[in-house]
Amino acid sequence: MSILAPRLERGLAPAARRRPPAVPSRIDAVVAPLLVVVVALSLWQILAWVSPLRDDLFPAPADVAARLPAVLADGTLAAAVGTSLWRAASGFVLAVLVATPIALLLGHQPLLRKGIGPLVSALQVLPSIAWVPAAIILFGLSDATIYTVLLLGAIPSIINGLLGGMDLMPPAYRALSQVLGANRLQHLWHVELPAALPGYVSGLRQGWAFAWRSLMAAELIAVGGALAPGVGSLLQRGRDLADLPLVILVIVVILLVGVLIELACFAPVERKLLRDRGMRRTGENNG
Repeated sequence: MSILAPRLERGLAPAARRRPPAVPSRIDAVVAPLLVVVVALSLWQILAWVSPLRDDLFPAPADVAARLPAVLADGTLAAAVGTSLWRAASGFVLAVLVATPIALLLGHQPLLRKGIGPLVSALQVLPSIAWVPAAIILFGLSDATIYTVLLLGAIPSIINGLLGGMDLMPPAYRALSQVLGANRLQHLWHVELPAALPGYVSGLRQGWAFAWRSLMAAELIAVGGALAPGVGSLLQRGRDLADLPLVILVIVVILLVGVLIELACFAPVERKLLRDRGMRRTGENNG
């Protein structure tokens, strides 16, 4: 049964398998974002120079960077980033473990999907911050509050991503797997999941983004009690102190963490999946 998926790939998509792999220009992938950052920082600096507002109300990039040594020296930033990354990673893994079997169940039970599918889609568009007050009432200022908000933010996207991938599987795959004698478990493992993998990875990618945003919202509001301070808590601290440079610095850290996770984890996996299928992302060059 291990040769079933390669047979299907050769039989159904020979043209795609022969297509030369799409490899984005590494130089463009690095230079273009850096150029945008340089231009943005330059415009920000110019606006700070010409702005009539005080420096504490419109800090320049140098003012924001000047806050970095202090939060690094006392360990505040490192501890907060470590706490938030642990919560995000453990919560995301839990979300995947919960969402994947639910998606598989809905994908094979049309009636159940008709009933639950709209609810999942509704939960996906609901801002995660709306769950924070209810979670605080139920669980108090504890990690349970943080993880509840994170899970409710991530799970719907993962479910819909896997369902979307399953929906795009060509019907001929099922027919051929039956001809080759595959049972339900073999069909699921060797045919359906590999075929749904691009949609699943897209759902995981979006699920992580929702998890990270949900975590920041929860940490921003749920502060104190038994909760260890995270990155979101630093935003609240900056607001309480009217320290706009600190607030902007923390926002930059949040963006950097999100971008690094994207570049280190999800982007390489997506590129490999597309390359193996003879496809490429829009805007990428061949060669």
